[in-house]
Amino acid sequence: QEQLVESGGGLVQAGGSLRLSCAASGRTFSSYAMGWFRQAPGKEREFVAAISWSGGNIYYADSVKGRFTISRDNAKKTVYLQVNSLKPEDTAVYYCAADRTGVGRRWQAGYDYWGQGTQVTVSS
Repeated sequence: QEQLVESGGGLVQAGGSLRLSCAASGRTFSSYAMGWFRQAPGKEREFVAAISWSGGNIYYADSVKGRFTISRDNAKKTVYLQVNSLKPEDTAVYYCAADRTGVGRRWQAGYDYWGQGTQVTVSS
């Protein structure tokens, strides 16, 4: 069982930046692909970014390309999401998730473990 804990969310003005972190507790983090998803009020949870176990494959949703960067530090068992040039429509709860296959996927069903989420609120 993998436990994931997100942090780094907060209230920021449009155009600002945040660095979200997701810390894992298990011993097999380095073999997992990791993903970030988000859920805005009244909307379904959507894919944001994913990174394979090695970091060699990275995927982004079109809506965040060029503004968000996913990275990982396997020694620290942590995955990051640097979010820049934030827009009010980026307001959501951001979740990290772990994919035991190591591949990294865009769909939620491909992930085995989920964190509790961290709130990001962007004011205009």
